[in-house]
Order: sequence, then structure tokens, then C-alpha cells
Amino acid sequence: MIEFHLDDHSGVSPYLQLVRQVRQALRLGLLREGDQLPTVKEVVARLAINPNTVLKAYRELERAGLVAARPGVGTFVTATLTDASLAAHEPLRRDLRRWLAAARRAGLDEESIEALFMTTFQAAAREDIA
Repeated sequence: MIEFHLDDHSGVSPYLQLVRQVRQALRLGLLREGDQLPTVKEVVARLAINPNTVLKAYRELERAGLVAARPGVGTFVTATLTDASLAAHEPLRRDLRRWLAAARRAGLDEESIEALFMTTFQAAAREDIA
């Protein structure tokens, strides 16, 4: 089962953070069809957020066709976002961990690492478009 977390400093609304975490877990194969999401009550207790925030996230996931609510039972995954690239994830994850270790050895803090990664990622995406 997925464990949600919120980043108060991300600038992203809490409901959207929940949606993104589910989509990411579906893309990475961490959640599969038939898996149950935490109940609204469980998420509210763990994260100390408004139940309507969780409901809004779950409704958005439902509209996207990724989950379905079963009244009195819970919310279940109905679709996945994984594709054939899933097999490539583990070697790429190992390479990324090595890169992160090298960045830390170079003295970069978490914020600097994230900034370097995101600017490089965005520049590469722009190059792919051009």
C-alpha cells in the first residue's frame, strides 16, 4: 500500500501531491491493478489534512480512470501507467544513485542537487523539442 507524504514547501497543493504520488507509483509499478489505496480516514490521520482534500484527489484519479471507489469497501486501482520501459528502471535507478552520491561528494546539498537535476532535465527536454 502506498504511504502518502506532503511537502509543505513544494508550492504544490496537497491534493495534487496525492494525485502525483499515485500516478508515480502506478508508473513505476509500485501500485498495480486491484491494489487498495489508503482510506480517506487513514490519510487524514497520517497527514493531518482535511478529508475533502483526500476526496478531491481520489475523485480526480477516478475521473482519469485510474481508481474506482467501492462504497463501504475502499478505493482500488483499476488501471496502471507502466509500460515496456519498466524493465529499464532498475539499471537507471542504480546509475542515478551513483550520480547522487557523486553530487554529495562534490559538496552539493539537497536543494542544489534538485536544482541541477531539474535545470538539466528541462534543458534536455527543450533540446528534444527543437
